Amino acid sequence: MSTFPQTSLDWTKKLIGFDTTSRYSNLELIEYIKAYLTHCGVESFLVFNADGKKANLFATIPAANQEYLVGGLVLSGHTDVVPVDGQDWNSEPFVAQEREGRLYGRGACDMKGFIGAVLALVPEFTQSHLKAPLHLAFSFDEEIGCLGAPLMLQELAQKGIKPAGCIVGEPTGMRPVVAHKGISAYKCIVHGCAAHSSLTPVGTNAIEYAARIICMFRDLTDEIKRKGPFDAYFDVPFTTGQTSTIQGGNAINTVPAHCEFLFEYRTLPAQSPTEILGRIESYINDVLVPQMKKENPDAGIELIKLASAPGMETAEKEAIMQLVRGLTKETEIAKVAYATEGGLFQQAGIPTVICGPGSIEQAHKANEYIALEQLAKCETFLRSVCASQQVD
Repeated sequence: MSTFPQTSLDWTKKLIGFDTTSRYSNLELIEYIKAYLTHCGVESFLVFNADGKKANLFATIPAANQEYLVGGLVLSGHTDVVPVDGQDWNSEPFVAQEREGRLYGRGACDMKGFIGAVLALVPEFTQSHLKAPLHLAFSFDEEIGCLGAPLMLQELAQKGIKPAGCIVGEPTGMRPVVAHKGISAYKCIVHGCAAHSSLTPVGTNAIEYAARIICMFRDLTDEIKRKGPFDAYFDVPFTTGQTSTIQGGNAINTVPAHCEFLFEYRTLPAQSPTEILGRIESYINDVLVPQMKKENPDAGIELIKLASAPGMETAEKEAIMQLVRGLTKETEIAKVAYATEGGLFQQAGIPTVICGPGSIEQAHKANEYIALEQLAKCETFLRSVCASQQVD
């Protein structure tokens, strides 16, 4: 195989060159990383999705005493990126361009810059006299609902791998983020009954019943906005929700038999997403469906979960929190509205902090970039993380 990249910058450029948009496979990138880790003497394993077209990679650099199962830190990042469709880029999105102190390309900050910095330092990590193992976790399909990480975490549990903490390198400007909201996304399909519009009592109007659910959901989120719970550390200090797309009907003179829409809500870490879902389900099953069945016994409503990821909140007393605060010298409490895989790691019993290079303001946009000084800052931070894990 050709010579592997050496620096964080070169690694990030290389990673950008793999089109790992979520709708495509990430295996070419994953296999390249696995080959590199093997070249560095680091063992890794893959955890595939159901059709085998995508994979998570988990690798471990053992402690000096060869411990590799218990303790240590995880450096975590997702390999997938969002689409570039319809965006007006000034350069080819999957060919990294360096100019004016920035590196441009899809995934530059979200989050191939962090992964690139981690990979560039693997040779240094392997030469360190570690008191606990250092793990690398690279996932698939984070952008479409954190689909890959749960499979990887299940595999860790089966193998008895129990890290003591995790750093997820989402772009935070290298400031530690202690909490983020959870996300729940659903498709609602309303099955009505078609009829000529002059005979509306004969049909069941799927659009009108969908509208009732949408209005109920809006009323629910407005209630939460008024009553809370609240957390002033978030930019939006309460749980939010919205209906994002809707489709239904086929002619102005036909009672629509079908309507479907997508909705999502983003919960504060302290608020249960199942509580919100329960209220929606109760309204559907106890109020609307009985009305629909009176009009047509075949009418009904389906709710299909599209994605979910738990919120995350890490206590200041956690060792990983104290470590990252000490290394970054950042004392401000930062919480963000976007979701990450951090909540999944924490749910698995692994205290987690979000801290990585770049700005979330550049993510998902045309001309996404990462500032080169952010890459350098990340490298310095990762070296400090490794140094903190060395035997005294």
